[in-house]
Amino acid sequence: MDFLQGQSTETMVAVAVAVVAVAAGAAFLLLRSGKSKGCLNPENFKKFKLVEKKQISHNVAKFKFALPTPTSVLGLPIGQHISCRGQDATGEEVMKPYTPTTLDSDLGYFELVIKMYPQGRMSHHFREMKVGDYLSVKGPKGRFKYQVGQVRAFGMLAGGSGITPMFQVARAILENPNDNTKVHLIYANVTYEDILLKEELDNMAKTYPDRFKIYYVLNQPPENWNGGVGFVSKEMIQSHCPAPADDIQILRCGPPPMNKAMAAHLDELNYTKEMQFQF
Repeated sequence: MDFLQGQSTETMVAVAVAVVAVAAGAAFLLLRSGKSKGCLNPENFKKFKLVEKKQISHNVAKFKFALPTPTSVLGLPIGQHISCRGQDATGEEVMKPYTPTTLDSDLGYFELVIKMYPQGRMSHHFREMKVGDYLSVKGPKGRFKYQVGQVRAFGMLAGGSGITPMFQVARAILENPNDNTKVHLIYANVTYEDILLKEELDNMAKTYPDRFKIYYVLNQPPENWNGGVGFVSKEMIQSHCPAPADDIQILRCGPPPMNKAMAAHLDELNYTKEMQFQF
């Protein structure tokens, strides 16, 4: 009897350990899938503490905000954005949408890469922020909803800070081993110094050479530049983006004049409205 009781106890312990392991694994998978409850509220602003501010260039900085716990997720669907609220130089309230460069697989925090313009009202708020300050955020916002396998390939046309939603979508695709979607990105800026997230983008191109291609375009290139020069042209789109097809989509995000010009190029190249999306 003692032997049987010992066996029974050992069996119960083994079953209990297995149950705990399965539960932990399920919780991890749920968290990684983004189905766990996020910290955002689409109706009300919530405050998040700035824990790190890193200057990247003279007018660009990376802001890291803490979530309530080390395992919290922001809860932002891929390709969507948040509304940030602050005060301009006159003390008036201002709101502006931003796309984090982090994903829900980045637990406990989210990051924003912000280009701060001299006369920008929200730029003033971010420029004045110090570690320990709080940012009011509401979301998620946006019409874009990504599902694995919804297209064979994306073409992306980004200008300036319009790179952030492209970076978020591309990173989510590439870091998912079950996603075979290919990404072709054309990224336009005025000068080399204006290129945001260049190190991260170059690392993605190096790590996923068969799935991610990037072509930089500069209006004022440095000497010995081997990328595109001037503005993004129809010929550049033809060379570096997937051709029109029912299973591709072209995403665009940039300054209004660029978005307008890209829409005209895409129409002339026979990309239908269903094949295009503007953030």
